[in-house]
Amino acid sequence: MARGLTDPKGQDLAELSLMSSEKAQAVAASATALAVNAGAVGQRLGQAAMDEGALALRAATEMAEARTPAEAAEAQFRYALGWWGRAASQAMTLNGEMMKAHAEAIAPIHKTATANAKRLGRR
Repeated sequence: MARGLTDPKGQDLAELSLMSSEKAQAVAASATALAVNAGAVGQRLGQAAMDEGALALRAATEMAEARTPAEAAEAQFRYALGWWGRAASQAMTLNGEMMKAHAEAIAPIHKTATANAKRLGRR
């Protein structure tokens, strides 16, 4: 494609057309992969937020029903300690999901570029 810009008369229009359509298809497949992964991540994070809300409500109830300040502090500490563990786990899971999304988004582009290089290398 770059050679066609420097030598318009010598370019292979059929190859240029094929490469253009292949690139468009690869970008569309990449965008689809990103959308699918974003939807899955969003759904999981939404559920995690709902679950965390339920745990916070349970902790607030335990604190409100505590018979002593020490029991209330213990309930609060249990929730806070659990939250830190859940937050760390969520961060690790999200990191893995983002790595997967990246790999799935780049795969169609890499496949197309590799196929183009092989095809053009045979000339």
